[in-house]
Amino acid sequence: MVWDWKSGEPAAAGYIEKAKADFAKRHPGATVEFVAQPFDQYYTLLGTAIQAGKGPDVMLFNGGGQIRDRVDALLPLDPYVAEDKSRLAGWDAFSKDGKIYAAPVTLQGHPIYYNKTLYEKAGLDPADPPKTWDAFVNGCAAVKKATGATCFALGNKEGAGIQFFLSGLGSGVLTPQEYDDWIAGKRDWTSPNVRRIFELWKEAGDKGLNNEGANSTAMFTDIFRVFETGKAAHIIGLMSDVGHWKDFGEFLPPDKIGVMPAPVVTGGATPSLPYDGGIGYAVAKWTKDPALAADLVRSLTSTDALTAFYSKAGAIASDTTIDFAQAGPAVAAIASEIKTGRPALHVALSSKTLDLMGRLSQQLLSGSTTVDKVVEQLAASDRAG
Repeated sequence: MVWDWKSGEPAAAGYIEKAKADFAKRHPGATVEFVAQPFDQYYTLLGTAIQAGKGPDVMLFNGGGQIRDRVDALLPLDPYVAEDKSRLAGWDAFSKDGKIYAAPVTLQGHPIYYNKTLYEKAGLDPADPPKTWDAFVNGCAAVKKATGATCFALGNKEGAGIQFFLSGLGSGVLTPQEYDDWIAGKRDWTSPNVRRIFELWKEAGDKGLNNEGANSTAMFTDIFRVFETGKAAHIIGLMSDVGHWKDFGEFLPPDKIGVMPAPVVTGGATPSLPYDGGIGYAVAKWTKDPALAADLVRSLTSTDALTAFYSKAGAIASDTTIDFAQAGPAVAAIASEIKTGRPALHVALSSKTLDLMGRLSQQLLSGSTTVDKVVEQLAASDRAG
């Protein structure tokens, strides 16, 4: 039995069918049942199964804290996925203490998308987006004056907006050494550059760079409509299978969807594409046939299956042998940055700290707390693990 939140979606149907076919070819007679759970209840339901020590054999996870917090219930997959290591990217997001606990299906990152039509109307060069924060803010003012569109489309009802902001803009704020230290777990919350990220978050709200009602607008998927319909010039979006280039293509012509690096805020900062493994399938420790379950995971990450997921859903799949260049300029721009990309800053934090950051980010936007208090509380949570 497989638990996930994807198999019931029409866009994933071809992907699941390809994976099933691959598994059936290798294991004639074996049956697979997919149970699609609602995403907003998924980790609660999974937690109940883990406490009971029984449930699905294979389960889907987001990379980062969600899986790392639960590795005690999972089977290390290293001996089963050795042949896939060089073909797939994004393993680090599903690893802990040197062991792999899930195989990556997608790469998840946070490109900054921009609307080239709005740039043109404001007299900006759509082929040359701003490279510094000051130029970026000035460009946003020009867009606002010419079109009425805000700078950012931001949805923070779930507290997820700050995660996108931190990872999408962070490489333009932190120095390369600070970035490396952050990912390695040596986070200096007293650094002026770390503080600056949260100052920018507050300033963006205070100066009207965001759409109105950001704290009451859901990230999934209400905020993406704000960008698609031309009400905001930029959005820090995704590169998996929602909130990305293919979704936007329903409203915007592919050649009008731009992808830009983070504007440089701090001298010496080196903007890079923030990405990790997005979603991946893991195997429960309680499964009766670990090798069979692990083989199902391999089918779910086979080239044919992942090609189908990319073609239909637009996901930037983990398979490095897939050619993404034919999908349009936005995808080509993202794909060209993958080799030099770096792990996303928010993925390095625990799920507990991310939850706290979400709540505090809402308070910062509403003006009910200060940057100093936010950084202090996050530092304490991060130290506690």
